[in-house]
Formats: sequence, C-alpha cells, structure tokens
Amino acid sequence: MRASARLRLRAAAPQSTTVVPPARRGIHTRTTNHTRTQSQTPTAPTTHTQQAQTQPPIPARHASTTTTTTAVPQRPKTALFFPGQGVQKVGMLTPWLEAFPSTVKPLIEKIDHYTGSRALTTLISSGPSSTLTQTTNAQPAIMATSILILRVLETEFGFRPAERVDFCLGHSLGEFAALVAGGVLRFEDALRTVTLRAEAMARATRDAREEFGGDYGMVAVLTEPEYLPDLIETVREFTAPYGSAGAKGESGAEMRPIDQVLIANVNSRNQIVLSGNMERIRTLIAHVRQFLGHDPRAVRLHADSPFHSPIMKPAVAVVRGILNEKSVVKGQEGEDVVIWPGQITCVSNVTARPFGSREEVKDLLARQCLETVRWWDSIKYLDQEEKVRRWIGIGPGKVGRNLVGKEVGMRGKDLVKGGGVWAITDPSEIEEVLRGLEETEGVVEDEEEGAA
Repeated sequence: MRASARLRLRAAAPQSTTVVPPARRGIHTRTTNHTRTQSQTPTAPTTHTQQAQTQPPIPARHASTTTTTTAVPQRPKTALFFPGQGVQKVGMLTPWLEAFPSTVKPLIEKIDHYTGSRALTTLISSGPSSTLTQTTNAQPAIMATSILILRVLETEFGFRPAERVDFCLGHSLGEFAALVAGGVLRFEDALRTVTLRAEAMARATRDAREEFGGDYGMVAVLTEPEYLPDLIETVREFTAPYGSAGAKGESGAEMRPIDQVLIANVNSRNQIVLSGNMERIRTLIAHVRQFLGHDPRAVRLHADSPFHSPIMKPAVAVVRGILNEKSVVKGQEGEDVVIWPGQITCVSNVTARPFGSREEVKDLLARQCLETVRWWDSIKYLDQEEKVRRWIGIGPGKVGRNLVGKEVGMRGKDLVKGGGVWAITDPSEIEEVLRGLEETEGVVEDEEEGAA
C-alpha cells in the first residue's frame, strides 16, 4: 500500500452557476453551484467553455458548466473499465430504454442495423436466457449494452471521457468496448468485429468437438494470495510443452489443441482461470494439488467455449482479417478500422501495458482471444505505476467492479485514498457515481515521502 501518501485539495477556478432543467424519470435535479474555496469539500469537475456554448443544456444535475478560465485543475487519474462475457442478463437494456428513450432508441436501431436484424435486441429484452447466454449472442449483447450506457452518460449527463478519463481497459470481450470508449475503434466496426469473433469462437469449439470429441470449458482456481505465484508457476511447468501456443498465434504448438490446457485469465491476487479440455484440466488440478502442497478450490464456469485456449486458434485469423479491412461506417468506408492515435490511452489484455501503435492494436486484439488475459497485471500497473485513483465500471454486472475494488482496496467513494471504485449497470447508479466524481475532483496525491 502507499504508506505516508498525503492528499491535498486543489481549488478549481470559480465556475458560473448553471440551473439545469428537470432531469428524466428517476434522476433528481438541483441548482449546481461549483464555486468552492480551498477549505471546502473537493471541487467539482471543470469543463470547457466552447462545449457549453455549442451544445444545448443537458437535462441532468451534472451537466457541464461554463468556466471562467481556461486553466484545467489537477484531478485524480481516472480509468474506465468494461466487463467480459458472463454478465449478460435478459432485460438489461430495458431500464435504459425506459429512462432515456430519445437517446437509447436510435442506438438500438444502430445495433439492429450492424448485427443484421432485430433478433439481438429482441433477445436481450425478452430472452430466453439460455439463448442469450450462447457465445454468439452474449458477446455482441454485452459489448453493445456497455457502449449504450456510455452513450447515455455522454448525451444525457455531459460526461466526456476524453476530458475526464486517462485510461480505458476491458476484461477479454470488454477490451472492444474499451477501445470504442478510447476512440480507437468506432462502435459500428467494433460491434461487427465482436459479432464475427463470437461466431468464429463458437465454430472453433464445435470443430474441436467434432474432430477430437470430449468436453471443453473453463475452471476458476482460487487460492490464498501467498500461494498464487507458486500456483501459476506450477501450472506453467505442467503446460510447458505447449504453453507457448498463445505466443505463437496461428502457428500453434506441436501438440493437438485437445491436449492443451492454458491459463485463460489471471484475474486477481487469488484467482486464475484454466481453459481447454475438461479431462485435461481435472488432471492438471490433481497434479497441482499434489505438487503444490495445498488444495486450491476449483469451480467450473458457465462458459460454452474454452476461451483463451488453443482451441480458439482459428478465431485469431478471423479477427486479424477483420481488423485489416476498412470501416463499415457510412461515410467512412475508406478509413482504417483502427483509429490511431485514439483519444484515451487503452491498456492491452495481452501485455498489461498501453497499446503503442495501430499495428499493435491489430496484432494484440487478434491474439487476445487465444492468449492469457492479464487482468491483475493491468490493474496493478494502473494502480501502482500510473497512480490511477478513480475507477468506473460501465456495463452489465458488477464482477469487474468487485475484482478491481478488491485489488485497489476501495469500493465506492474513498476520500482517504483520494478516489473510488464505482459501477454503472443501471440508471439508478448514475447519481452516486457522478457525485463521487465531483467530490473527489480536486483531490490529488503527493508521494513525496515515498513508500514505507
């Protein structure tokens, strides 16, 4: 932990008072006066005069206000993060459609257009859950819902990620939403890519079953934090003959995919996920228990495919091919699918470091469905090296919020540490998150005394 770190409040330049019109259903309104002094609670966010002049008033209590100075106050570094597969839920679009129909209806129409029919949004609204959970439906549904929530924040509340956010990242599938939020991918291109990626991953699993037989899936392995390094090392030793398959990309390894089990995710200080043939996973866990000297808990996940395993090798080529095509967005058909540079720094699952170029985005994003998701390393990098202090999860479910919160030691607003960890999964949560951002806006951290 960051011992002896001192927090201080920096007063933002005075801002004009703006009275906002009534918010939409379920959102309370008030007159916002952002003029504060050094002795008061942390300052509210500062926005740009030009935006206030060129855009109509936003019907929300946290609408942007006109500033009286061009100076931008310091604020805690902030990250947006997005969920992966498994958080889908029938009806997850409904509260957003009911609360913000004028914003959400056009987005639903866009989702229908770029997925080829109304089937996906109808499935999200009405189910059945067993069909929505299938990879080919769950992946585009989660990614589309995540971006829809982000667009509501932008349109209805004046939340501008390029001004308020320093980093974007997403867990596995969520990386596509993160790249959209960061301005590296267009929503339409990302949705098309995710849809075709999901089809390729499901097809790879079917082909493996037909060719090799057997049962495929994913198993979470949980242990005490002090045992995790040994657990990872032991698993890699047992998978060493073919553990480099991910790094080889499409070229693969010597052994058949059915014989290969790899670490799909390193999620936290006490959890990894194994992926591949279930018989091989059970054998591997038995060996780990024998050689490691303790008994980690193994829980099979509800996944219909062994994601981030060598079974997914055919999907790498599919994603790589799509990313090397041109945009499908109307009026931008001749443009590269990947926009570089983007507006916000995005962190790769494969390297746990920021993407460095357009070509690296294409390479790592294609390899990502086969290689280990280094989620824990990504969070540690942003927390310890980049000093991110505010974390905002956007999308269905709270799994990501819980993982991040556990690693950085925060949940909700934490003025002691100068930030917080929040999740926006429902319209009712927006007020708490934006209020938390306001109240931590002027909190900055000194590391002058170093670590204990």
